[in-house]
Amino acid sequence: MAEKSKKPQKLKARLPRGLEDRDPAAIRATREMVEKIRAVYELYGFEPVETPAMEYTDALGKFLPDQDRPNEGVFSFQDDDEQWISLRYDLTAPLARYVGERYGTDALVLPYRSYRVGYVFRNEKPGPGRFRQFMQFDADTVGSATPAADAEICMMAADTMEALGIARGSYVVKVNNRKVLDGVLEDIGLGGAENAGRRLTVLRAIDKYDRLGAEGVELLLGPGRKDESGDFTKGAGLDKDQIQKVLVFTLLQSGTMTEPEHVGQGAYVESNKGVLDGLMTHFGANETSRAGVEELKMISELVEAARYGRDRISIDPSVVRGLEYYTGPVYEVELLLETKDEKGRPVRFGSVGGGGRYDGLVSRFRGEPVPATGFSIGVSRLQAALTLLGKLDTKPDFGPVVVTVFDRDRVADYQKMVASLRSAGIRAELYLGNPKNMGNQLKYADRRNSPCVIIQGSDEKARGELQIKDLIEGAKAAAAIASNQEWRESRPAQFSCSEADLVAKVREVLARHDVSWG
Repeated sequence: MAEKSKKPQKLKARLPRGLEDRDPAAIRATREMVEKIRAVYELYGFEPVETPAMEYTDALGKFLPDQDRPNEGVFSFQDDDEQWISLRYDLTAPLARYVGERYGTDALVLPYRSYRVGYVFRNEKPGPGRFRQFMQFDADTVGSATPAADAEICMMAADTMEALGIARGSYVVKVNNRKVLDGVLEDIGLGGAENAGRRLTVLRAIDKYDRLGAEGVELLLGPGRKDESGDFTKGAGLDKDQIQKVLVFTLLQSGTMTEPEHVGQGAYVESNKGVLDGLMTHFGANETSRAGVEELKMISELVEAARYGRDRISIDPSVVRGLEYYTGPVYEVELLLETKDEKGRPVRFGSVGGGGRYDGLVSRFRGEPVPATGFSIGVSRLQAALTLLGKLDTKPDFGPVVVTVFDRDRVADYQKMVASLRSAGIRAELYLGNPKNMGNQLKYADRRNSPCVIIQGSDEKARGELQIKDLIEGAKAAAAIASNQEWRESRPAQFSCSEADLVAKVREVLARHDVSWG
């Protein structure tokens, strides 16, 4: 007996973990956000540049193909010439390659100011609000070693937050200098190339201070920490005295040195000068740390001269940034407002962007010092925060005007109407479904959130007329009638007009309801 043929398996539609689909409202909100950021960056003299989503893996700098597949943190594949290529994990490393190719040529005016926007990719464990693909918006100055370049980036970050509708006092740009911490690490015996791995573990521990607090950081500096899911993160393995010195550095900021169980005698710091004095007192004996404090002092003086107070730009030693390539000032933008997550729990927004000086990144391609500093906004994260704050319009956009098909043999006439509307800059479409039922066509237009539909039967055609059905007015009338039987609409939801007046009458409907399309 012949074997019965198996029914082909239906493919299951499923989205990979750590990724998201985005609807028109979210896309429109992103576009509005990006344009506001772009306007601020261009006001500061920055110009756009685009780099590909893929780079040679060794050019990215952070990960090298030292295993069969170099996919720790990045997504990689091997090209047909056996060279490893990776999806970019940020927009800074690709810029370093771009500048490295053009440095010293007429193609690049130094100092070079550029901004970039695009998706980046991380091969990391996904979680709530943590995606494998997300958008960033970067601005960088290459070719300037002065702390004035860092100060300008910080001021631009503050202006960007306010351009997005975040009120003063609801955000702060926090500034630190990696040289200060480098000096601290030298003092506790973690200098030199042989300790690079432990230094990076310390950096990442401090970087989690806002989320985990002093106790969580202390565990990560020591033996390690188990999170709520049971996953264990190995610590830096520092001893008690080493941990104490790192915590003093971390907690030397406004209001945090009042935790005697961690740092002994506390000191409330209420000004940038106070923080700088504290850093110099505790760590100024180290030459590297002292150089970092002096740079922070210059940044503080510059931003204060431009009238950016501590409520907007604050010297804060807890900021270290987790990436290893930072060499000097580092900064982070934190939203201070509290809101509720999707489960109704109170949460603080925290960091929505950051950056710093990376004088060694471009140098890898040049063999000579190339100073650079930059800032990156996490667009996806900031958009989620602004949406929760009600700062972005996430209502569905209006759909196009729908021209219905009353007579199947007159599709060309209806298409001509669509073309007339489009030529006038009005979004319009011809109904392309089964036209046998007018009710289905009107239901389609309703679901598309169309402001109005165009109807023309053979009788209207003979008179050179057509019908415009105002769906917005009709919805208002229906809602009012349901609540008040005596209510009568003040204007008709459907009316006739001549074919020649189609564009003018549709514009009247759109203007009446303030309809726009982003």
